[in-house]
Amino acid sequence: MPENPSPRVTLPQFPESLWLAASPIPSFPKLTRDIRVDAAVVGAGISGITTAYLLSQRGLRVALIEAGTVLSGTTGHTTAKITAQHDLVYDEFISHFGKEQARLYYEANHEALQFIKKTVAEQRIACDFTEEDAYVYTDADDYVKKIASEYAAYEALGIPGAYADRTPLPFPTKAAVVMKQQARFNPVPYLTHLLRQATEQYGCQVYEHSTAVNLEKGSPATVITQEGQRVTCDFVVLSTHFPFADGGGFYFAKLHASRSYVLAAKAAQAWPGGMYICAEEPKRSLRSATVNGEALLLIGGESHKTGQGLCTFRHYEALQQFGEEQLGITDIRYRWSAQDLVTLDKLPYIGPITSDALNVFVATGYKKWGMTTGTAAALLIDKLVAGGESPYQELFHPSRFHADPSLKTLIVQNADVLDQFVSGKLEMIFKTPEELDRDEGSVVRVNGKRAGAYRDPEGTLHIVDTTCTHMGCEVEWNDGERTWDCPCHGSRFSYKGDVLEGPAKEPLAELAAPEGVER
Repeated sequence: MPENPSPRVTLPQFPESLWLAASPIPSFPKLTRDIRVDAAVVGAGISGITTAYLLSQRGLRVALIEAGTVLSGTTGHTTAKITAQHDLVYDEFISHFGKEQARLYYEANHEALQFIKKTVAEQRIACDFTEEDAYVYTDADDYVKKIASEYAAYEALGIPGAYADRTPLPFPTKAAVVMKQQARFNPVPYLTHLLRQATEQYGCQVYEHSTAVNLEKGSPATVITQEGQRVTCDFVVLSTHFPFADGGGFYFAKLHASRSYVLAAKAAQAWPGGMYICAEEPKRSLRSATVNGEALLLIGGESHKTGQGLCTFRHYEALQQFGEEQLGITDIRYRWSAQDLVTLDKLPYIGPITSDALNVFVATGYKKWGMTTGTAAALLIDKLVAGGESPYQELFHPSRFHADPSLKTLIVQNADVLDQFVSGKLEMIFKTPEELDRDEGSVVRVNGKRAGAYRDPEGTLHIVDTTCTHMGCEVEWNDGERTWDCPCHGSRFSYKGDVLEGPAKEPLAELAAPEGVER
């Protein structure tokens, strides 16, 4: 702890991503007609943009379709570490899948890092790309042995790394495993550059505010938007975070959504270098960033299942307290959160959505490591579309099922969904809409039934039905982001009920205010 702790700093009132605030982002038209292309890529984050870039470069006619605006999803709210060090995973992967498969996981992510590095260098992309060593550290006695086991896995797999008793961090640590020559960057200028290349040089078509809601499998396949436009294509790539079309793959039962939080702050002392994540809970992820010439410190962590983090603003406050006490932060410029999906066995699903739809590909389940894994997905799908093979296609195949650990995870995960479904239906609600202050939201009772209400800063009341339109669970209020979040499968809605993240496709129903309550 610093000798003279900094005065308590203030959290920004509203969430805003540093990356989206600091970089210009191009805009694109809405899809208003039926089109025919070779490949339709749905979802404009790192997976979708990189895939569209690669397929367009290959000479295919490509349409990139985004429900909102490009980069507005998880990619725009990342910590943007480009690393194959995904927490303590390699010892676990050797145990579950064997050395060969664990090595392939490392190689896929290492190749993704090298692809980004090479692209940045060859195309001279100004995106703050910086090579850094990556550390998983601990200050907990219980985790020292786990750190040692992870380093032993590095040695067994031939991963360039090291074991350290101490780190350059300005607070005590007891052990760390280091992965050499990893990297960090600003993903927005990197990906907007790929977008420009794809559209201007290779003819890719990009459409925003065009929500894909249905998929007709076949050859050709057809993607159908919410307003009825049809995109007929030979290949479909679903890079929409949660697949908007399940295709019979039961992804709703094979994925769970997790949120985490980030602060971007000024610190009193210079950063010693390196990227860090602690092994124990609650997670603390640390790295520096230089944006528009200003050095900032990114502090992330506080993961929890979506819709199950009580008083989500407290997660920001916990990061703020850690930053003040351990790092001497003096000014918090930005705060934001991100949502990612976790598979049953912690390996992403990348490949054909089902065995009977080999021309429809899915890319999801990155477990918060989407910069490398999302790029690896694009590289893999590009090869499969071209009719080639990849050493990683079986490792990431979405139809795989490992009894250990997938069966146990499936049972626990779906028991949790059932618990959340039942508890939401039986919850006793006493608060009423008229009790809400400005900029306050809550589950309330309206005409004797459960509802959701938010009174905005101007005093206008917004009331919605809290039953999620995906599978009928009851959404909960997220005060940190002012959204309605589903605790079962991770759908998120604005305070007005609009869909922000799937798998839900339809908005929450708007409800009338009780008689005598002014909206």
